[in-house]
Amino acid sequence: MAGRSGSATAQSHILVIPFPAQGHMIPLLDLTHNLATNPNLTITLLTTANNLSLISPFLSSHPSIHPLILHIENTTLVPHAIPSIILALSDLENNLISWFHSHPSPPSFIISDMFCGWTQHLATHLRIQRLVFSPSAAFAFSAISFLWKHTPTRHHQTDQNEPVSYRTLPNSPTYPWWQVSPLFRSYVAGDPDSEKLRSFFLGNLESSGLVVNTFTALERPYLEFLKKEFGHDRVWAVGPLLPEDADSRGGSSSVSVNDVVSWLDRMEDRKVVYVCFGSLTVLSKDQTDAIASALAKSGVHFIWSMKQDQDYDEQKHTVDNEKGLVIRGWAPQVVILRHRAVGAFLTHCGWNSVLESVVTGVPMLAWPMTADQFVDATLLVEELKVATRVGEGERTVPDSDLLSRVLADSVRGNGVVARRALELKTAALDAVRDGGSSHRDLRSLMERFVFPSQ
Repeated sequence: MAGRSGSATAQSHILVIPFPAQGHMIPLLDLTHNLATNPNLTITLLTTANNLSLISPFLSSHPSIHPLILHIENTTLVPHAIPSIILALSDLENNLISWFHSHPSPPSFIISDMFCGWTQHLATHLRIQRLVFSPSAAFAFSAISFLWKHTPTRHHQTDQNEPVSYRTLPNSPTYPWWQVSPLFRSYVAGDPDSEKLRSFFLGNLESSGLVVNTFTALERPYLEFLKKEFGHDRVWAVGPLLPEDADSRGGSSSVSVNDVVSWLDRMEDRKVVYVCFGSLTVLSKDQTDAIASALAKSGVHFIWSMKQDQDYDEQKHTVDNEKGLVIRGWAPQVVILRHRAVGAFLTHCGWNSVLESVVTGVPMLAWPMTADQFVDATLLVEELKVATRVGEGERTVPDSDLLSRVLADSVRGNGVVARRALELKTAALDAVRDGGSSHRDLRSLMERFVFPSQ
């Protein structure tokens, strides 16, 4: 698809469209921050009125970025509501067309989240280029694209363990049905909303290019696969996208960053286990009790970030402040993982958490819960060997004795996993420094915006 201009202009205008979920929005804002350093780029950032509070701090620190505020129905962000949010956002298309035609200098590019595949139709209508941004791994993007492209069917409707083979992907991975993307599992052939969602995801594969929050040394086979899938080389691996402000990435901490750092400063190097299951996972009482029991039995020092309303019996699980620190609400995760005292991370394998762990060389204890986290765990445990699997799924209740032994072993600092984690840290830092693979891809991406015909 041709751009609106065949040569470099004083300013190239980009419309950035995020998906309003923390795990999606944070890395796209990190990318937008990098793009804003180029004086030849003008950036407009779409936000919805009910999402403005989340994005306001970013806009305040980037006065050169212009907000475009539109309204959709207020929808609570929970995993099962994601399809309805995607559909609600797609209703903005006509408003965006009107804005585009009334703008004195309309954008020549759209860069939008993979959950905003509807913008491919918008870009085609406006005769401009659209790039997809994947906040997920290249492996995960490949997997979800496979599902919508090939629509594998079930032969045993009641068998949640029926295997699904991603046969065209490197190594042809197979997962039980219950570990397949919830978005795809909700697909009903012939249902208008389902067919819309499918068309949106297929639209991603029709875009002018793909930007992925990953780096070549981490996912080379999947990046090469995606270039073949797209039929061109316009696949940019620009990660790990590092936060502009590590103290406040993702939100304000419920505890003072200084208090957390002071607590960690008292600990030995690489002896603390950090426990966090992301912004959407809600642990059951049985799961919470099992983790608390395992931490107590293991004897390890730990920081546990849990939801404000998590069902946790403070009386039953009395924590010695010298042994553990329980944080209710948002925790300064990047600061914690960067601290010398942290030696292991018990995680749900969300991709932001994975990259934050990789770039600090902290080995992971993998407990994938849903969505692309099962694919991420495969990459970490089986291919990269920087993680140990400790559980699978939202209903698993671990054996506290077994988990306690894994927790104790995780901070001994020896073995293949610890060594590989440090090697991958070096590769990640090499990728983002001047001349590294991700640094080169970011520069190439900026050139694409400034010289759209090349």
